[in-house]
Amino acid sequence: MKIVFTLAEIRKTVDSWRAAGERLALVPTMGCLHPGHLALMRAARRQADKVIVSIFVNPMQFGPGEDFDAYPRQFADDCRLAAEQGVAAVFNPGADEMYGPFFQTRVSVAHLSQGMCGTGRPGHFDGVATVVSKLFQLTTPHLAVFGEKDLQQLAIIRQLVRDLNFPVEIIGHPIVRDPDGLAMSSRNRYLSAEDRQRALCLYQSIGVARALVSENQQAVTASRILAAVTETLARSGVDAEYAVVVNQHSLEPEEVIGPDSVLALAARITRTVRLIDNGRLIDEE
Repeated sequence: MKIVFTLAEIRKTVDSWRAAGERLALVPTMGCLHPGHLALMRAARRQADKVIVSIFVNPMQFGPGEDFDAYPRQFADDCRLAAEQGVAAVFNPGADEMYGPFFQTRVSVAHLSQGMCGTGRPGHFDGVATVVSKLFQLTTPHLAVFGEKDLQQLAIIRQLVRDLNFPVEIIGHPIVRDPDGLAMSSRNRYLSAEDRQRALCLYQSIGVARALVSENQQAVTASRILAAVTETLARSGVDAEYAVVVNQHSLEPEEVIGPDSVLALAARITRTVRLIDNGRLIDEE
């Protein structure tokens, strides 16, 4: 497995692979890899000849007071885990290498960046859209795999690809959960045993919402679902940053539950740990 630190070298690497007719996949990460990330790599490996994993803690997507400096970094372990999944290259540029001293450009996906995580993290999705655009330009993948836990991010990236005509197929991978239901996240390691137990209320809320829909033959409204979700969270002592029922593609609020309706949640479990989760309300046929 190659470990690449510079823009020039990653370009040279992917150009040689493309010239040889290889199909390339990109899995963008901020490192601190967990089994959810590894599942993305395996999915990419099944559909490509060469998988590139980027490991870059992107300063542009962290706001004031967020955990950029404290974000967990474990580069040696990450490289070992990526190699075990058959990854062909890890791309690990520094911030100065990625942006340079006079960087001035931001990519913004206007409407989809509003609401949900965009409300509490202004500018976050501009940082995501900018770095993903750069990664697509640098690695020229045929496909890229993203986790569906980041529902809003995935919708934004799909829109970005359509709007800017990137020749990249975007593949969403289902949420990977621990046996207790908690969606895997690099920030889960910050949770004490007690905090983790409280955090399960996110997954439990999705179960409550799905049960309501199932029991009422899909006739239940979003308002009733959100009332039950709020009660479930409150019993765990967690206040939701947001709890919404939206269309998984457009992110528009939905009152009437349909096949693309998703319950999306964000909550601050501790002062420093904010988690997100989501789940479809109707099983796919």
